[in-house]
Amino acid sequence: MFTGIITDVGRVRQVKRGDGLDLTIATAYDPASIDLGASIACSGVCLTVVAIEPGAFVVQASGETLSCSTLGDWVDGAPVNLERAMKLGDELGGHLVTGHVDGVGRILERRPDGESVRFSFEMPLALAPYIASKGSIAVDGISLTVNEVDASSFGVNIIPYTLAHTSLGGAAPGQRVNLEIDPIARYVARLLATRSLNPDLALS
Repeated sequence: MFTGIITDVGRVRQVKRGDGLDLTIATAYDPASIDLGASIACSGVCLTVVAIEPGAFVVQASGETLSCSTLGDWVDGAPVNLERAMKLGDELGGHLVTGHVDGVGRILERRPDGESVRFSFEMPLALAPYIASKGSIAVDGISLTVNEVDASSFGVNIIPYTLAHTSLGGAAPGQRVNLEIDPIARYVARLLATRSLNPDLALS
């Protein structure tokens, strides 16, 4: 489990393509503090550490992960938003993020808005019911608040600190991004759908 608060922007050091993908990611994290088998959110995708190298760690992505995320787009040097898995007692600074990407969006617009930058993202239509104004969403692993939403897109306002400490600082229109909806919205929608099919369902 994660919070959507990015603690390092790593860089792809090496990409090995096969049936899946092996990614070596350079990081400022102390390699000695990373355990084999640990979970690290890499631009919103929860991946398992399979090897440690000086100044870097290695993760693997399956074909399923590649099919529902942007990992297949990554090349050497690409920036990667990193977050270590939270521990019990850690501050929940963003919102609950699982690292299970729900779909891939695309940056439609980037424009100045005072000292901040306003981004507009195209989203898969299947995610539209789960995204609400003033609600939370994870974009490339970053916990963000939705400013406005319509049938096919949503907008967010990014403050200078977030621009300087995440990959959004260098993001441009046309770029694809990983999207994860608020898990609470997912379960509320499932509950309502189940109750509509079975009105006699009682909550215990």
